[in-house]
Amino acid sequence: MSRFENAFLSTARKAAPMPIVALAAVVLSAGATWAQNASPAFGPSNPFYAASTLPFQAPPFDKIRDSDYQPAIDAGMARQQQEVEAIANNPVPPTFDNTIVALEKSGQLLDRVEMVFNGVTAANTDDDLQKVQEYEAPRLSANQDAIYLNGRLFARVKAIYDQRDALHLDPESLKLVDYDYKLFVHNGAGLSEADKARLKKINEEDSSLENTFMTRLLAAAKNGGYSTADPAALAGLSDAQMAAAAQAAQARKSAAAGDPSPSGRQEWLIPLQNTTQQPDLVSLSNRATRQAIFENSWNRAERGDGNDTRATIARLAQLREQKAALLGFPNYAAWVLTDQMAKNPEAALHFVDALAPAATAKAAREAAEIQALIDSQHGGFTLQPWDWEFYSEQVRKAKYDLDESQIKPYFELNNVLENGVFYAAHQLYGLTFKERHDIPVYQPDVRVFEVFDADSKPLALFYCDYFKRDNKNGGAWMDVFMNQSKLLGTLPVVYNVANFEKPAPGQPALLSFEDVTTMFHEFGHALHGMFADTVYPSLSGTQVARDFVEFPSQFNEHWASYPEVFSHYARNYKTGEPMPADLVARIEKARTFNQGYELTEILAAAELDLQWHTLPATAPLEDPDVFEKDALEKTNLWIGYVPPRYRSSYFLHIWANGYAAGYYAYLWTEMLDDDAFQWFLDHGGMTRANGDRFRQMVLSRGNTEDLEKMYEAWLGGQPSIEPMLKFRGLKGN
Repeated sequence: MSRFENAFLSTARKAAPMPIVALAAVVLSAGATWAQNASPAFGPSNPFYAASTLPFQAPPFDKIRDSDYQPAIDAGMARQQQEVEAIANNPVPPTFDNTIVALEKSGQLLDRVEMVFNGVTAANTDDDLQKVQEYEAPRLSANQDAIYLNGRLFARVKAIYDQRDALHLDPESLKLVDYDYKLFVHNGAGLSEADKARLKKINEEDSSLENTFMTRLLAAAKNGGYSTADPAALAGLSDAQMAAAAQAAQARKSAAAGDPSPSGRQEWLIPLQNTTQQPDLVSLSNRATRQAIFENSWNRAERGDGNDTRATIARLAQLREQKAALLGFPNYAAWVLTDQMAKNPEAALHFVDALAPAATAKAAREAAEIQALIDSQHGGFTLQPWDWEFYSEQVRKAKYDLDESQIKPYFELNNVLENGVFYAAHQLYGLTFKERHDIPVYQPDVRVFEVFDADSKPLALFYCDYFKRDNKNGGAWMDVFMNQSKLLGTLPVVYNVANFEKPAPGQPALLSFEDVTTMFHEFGHALHGMFADTVYPSLSGTQVARDFVEFPSQFNEHWASYPEVFSHYARNYKTGEPMPADLVARIEKARTFNQGYELTEILAAAELDLQWHTLPATAPLEDPDVFEKDALEKTNLWIGYVPPRYRSSYFLHIWANGYAAGYYAYLWTEMLDDDAFQWFLDHGGMTRANGDRFRQMVLSRGNTEDLEKMYEAWLGGQPSIEPMLKFRGLKGN
């Protein structure tokens, strides 16, 4: 996966978790009462009934059963509505404490269960949990509307906002007032009663369709895996890769009821990753196999079966157009971006479009090199997307004397984690880590570490779940089981999830350098959550604008190749010897290789996202395939050999994970993170002084300040795009 993968589900994979007034979003559809939906099964025996007694209030996964979630969610909705009604109906005039702070304290039961439920359904779902998701999705939407569209509650919030300057609040409290007021307005609090009713229906259908999309896509990805009983079809894979493919096939067969395969028949399975290109295409020498895997990926959600997502996304786009118009915006992107750093879709599109000429020109030069290699081998065919990874790897090997088989033995997962990711955090911030085997987990592959600050005080709990499973969403992400908040007296419980290939028993988990970068990326998000030092949970940690939230994570990627860190973890898993200097030099020399392709596939995905979400409300229901081709052709990004990183029909980020009109953020924040890393290089590199300054001025502040001003105060000026062009190898092109 590239640095832009991380489907950062929830906190960073989705939108940053909603504030408690919003995360508490869940109730019944119209006509039902809260009391009726609070299941009588909810009581002291339910593990969510009270705060966990485990360290850091970690979830008691050893006690949680699938059947516990729905009654806890329903009870959480009922309790929060009682809390909200008490605030809205308070006969005492509104004050900051009895309105704004009271809202921050509301919904704690719902918050507690939802954060765990979201984490498990994303990383370890099953049929029962999916049924709960389907049932609760419209109720989640209804509860959110019940809060934001409560006229009495909004009147109190507005009263505080109108007199905010006279209240002499501290800066964080003042920011919270501004944040809450704008959140209410943004979600329709100022609409007429008739328009509120229309908005509720739109939101309810949207939430149901997002859940439908996720369920279908998970099944489509599972069904799209390439399976074969012919080992010749997998020529080029290593023994370890073949063993992993055999294990994947056996695991799927074991999980399937009534497996019809003949007993003892050897099969291999290549599961799909969530990106368009698939990791094993770099090794497979059988062109027919490569094409089959690519087409399985490309068409995974477009097979005309029950997992086809095209009608779902077309309707989602239409609903979002209608919502934007109802709220007074020309399109959905304009509504989304009002509180982002870009401010409007025109700025986001201008930024993306400005990068396209240099990226596509470099990709064209890369394609010409690959075609020349194919021709020199008398291939007799024109470069296709399923050929790119296989032949570009050969070009890389020829130009830099590099191939993945040389590199992977130096990147064993546990060593990368402890002597790379954790080591960098220790050098920069003084953190130390201790694995905990007494904290229950939701799946046996999950590991837990307690994180200690430089003064040896407990700082956070960190879970990592790195291996791919059929019941796990694609990509990689960070989220939290518990937010930091001084108001609530809570410390962060953070997790990272990825989809690395699980090795066969007894084999090491060897990573590509892209996988290594993904680990550093997601841990950058984790640090953003761990270092949170705010009073209010709504402003804590990663709960910042979408086009800022990727900045700390992408910045942390740079330490993966920083010499001091790299030499500490890049060691042969058999001998413990460091990577030879000449191999390190060749990796560095090849750093900008294939960047035209990688940037172009990201730009194409960002353009697709923005084009979908700048449709006017009057636009007809679009055919996704026609729309996709037209959208990319008009931006000169419909390039046969460089497909978009995500096709519309499996673009999880934008249809269900909170990145709608926001996928450009990966590129926007790349500009910020490259400029930030250049600052570090210009000021002594990896030092505790630099790390502590970055932590104090950025990572700990959450959303308590204007993000643009926060960044510029730390940097000492406005960001420049020049470092991004330099690190991408595009400067001067």
